[in-house]
Amino acid sequence: MPGRTHRREFKLDIVNQINGGHKTTAQICREHALSPSLIHRWRKEVEARGEAAFTDQAKPDQSLEQRIAELERFCGQLSLENTILKKSLATYRSKNGIK
Repeated sequence: MPGRTHRREFKLDIVNQINGGHKTTAQICREHALSPSLIHRWRKEVEARGEAAFTDQAKPDQSLEQRIAELERFCGQLSLENTILKKSLATYRSKNGIK
């Protein structure tokens, strides 16, 4: 049934029933009119994220944002240093007749 939304607790309950061996995927699909691919997706989400599954990911961790900004600045600095070194090497080679 397209367009339905399910609460986080419902999704976790479904996954726990299957993982606990209480019911099969086919039984759950028939009881709740769900597709097996949807349940498979929910199971993968729980495996990947554990207790954080089905929660809002819109708020990235502030410390991660700071780390990304720090690494981007570092990459920029390295790029600038590489450009300077390449120009210096080209100048050195042209003065000394080295190819």
